[in-house]
Amino acid sequence: MGSETLTVVDNRTGREYTLPIEDGTIRATDLGQISAVEGDGGLMSYDPAYLNTSSCRSAITYIDGDAGILRYRGYPIEQVAEQATFLETAYLLLEGELPTAPQLAAWEDDIRTHTYVHTNFAKFLDGFRYDAHPMGMLLGAVGALSTFYPDAKQIGDAESRYLQRVRLMAKLPTIAAWVFRHSRGLPFVYPRNDLGYIGNFVNMTFEIGGRHEPNLVLQRSLEILLILHADHEQNCSTSAVRGVGSSNVDPFSAVSAGIAALYGPLHGGANEAVLRMLDEIGDIANVPDFIEHVKGGGGRLMGFGHRVYKSYDPRAKLIKQVADQVFAETGLNPKLEIALELERIALEDEYFVSRKLYPNVDFYSGLIYQAMGYPTDYFTVLFALGRLPGWIAQWEEMLSDPEQKISRPRQTYTGYDVRDVVPIDARG
Repeated sequence: MGSETLTVVDNRTGREYTLPIEDGTIRATDLGQISAVEGDGGLMSYDPAYLNTSSCRSAITYIDGDAGILRYRGYPIEQVAEQATFLETAYLLLEGELPTAPQLAAWEDDIRTHTYVHTNFAKFLDGFRYDAHPMGMLLGAVGALSTFYPDAKQIGDAESRYLQRVRLMAKLPTIAAWVFRHSRGLPFVYPRNDLGYIGNFVNMTFEIGGRHEPNLVLQRSLEILLILHADHEQNCSTSAVRGVGSSNVDPFSAVSAGIAALYGPLHGGANEAVLRMLDEIGDIANVPDFIEHVKGGGGRLMGFGHRVYKSYDPRAKLIKQVADQVFAETGLNPKLEIALELERIALEDEYFVSRKLYPNVDFYSGLIYQAMGYPTDYFTVLFALGRLPGWIAQWEEMLSDPEQKISRPRQTYTGYDVRDVVPIDARG
């Protein structure tokens, strides 16, 4: 008997089973052989919210939550964020390797060719109310792309998949910028392909009367934030992209499912919650009382703790450095002093340290976005812009995995046993 096995004794029957262990996991389907009586279907694993279930094999992103490690295709996030552009990072996630100079030039040129959207898209966005939430508009717009490009349904064609990948990367900044403009009653600004990826997006977002003075420090800071959000293993939105994509739907529809998941306040809206918390605290002098209030069960310390990280989120360390650069350009936000004091006290307080509650990526990102001129309801759109390459890479990987089938979780039924329908006049 090999050492890479798990021996299970079913105390109901006394029978013993040997299950193979591979990559630190057992296959849930192997539990099906453990049966108490013939015909009971065998055991299933019950794991609400997938707290300890691996749903796929992936070579894209590695996380060690205890050690605070995040790597894209093996490269430490610190090196990628410092040395790569966002489009280099996207290429890395999608292709598995960092591009050579000719490969990057061709990738950038392909994207530059597809930045424009169909003219009907302006009419589509104009159909939303003036106060529509930006994420709701983005969700609808990306889903609508599937109707503009019916060839996207050819997911078995590698050339078609590449074209849709380019279209998504090229058009999402345009759509995201137009969503911003619609929310403010401003005319849409068309792409300027003489600008870089980030510069073009910022120009489409903020140009007024044909003028926008770019701030290269803020643009690079935004680029780093997008890189830090580019992929993060099997989070809620990525799992949604994979799950919906497993039906063999087009990638625009699969990515819109990811946007829908990200729309939720427990996923993409966490940095908004941090700003609300800082507003609630109001002044640095109120921080100690707020900390005691949280410890007493009267509230939550938003932006601290993470499902995966049980130490300092490596992205939070990098974002804190970005914050210094941004505020040097824009001036200090009074909320920053409150945030720094919160962090200082929490990192020294045994209550938070013992619970492994450390700052996560959302703790400072909202302050930075706000300093750049983005309103709070737009933060999650920026998150989606950053996460897009990860969603596409995960979708592609899922399609190429021969073990993957259409996603169809099982359930543990807890309802009534069989019963008969009673005529309506006899129902009490």
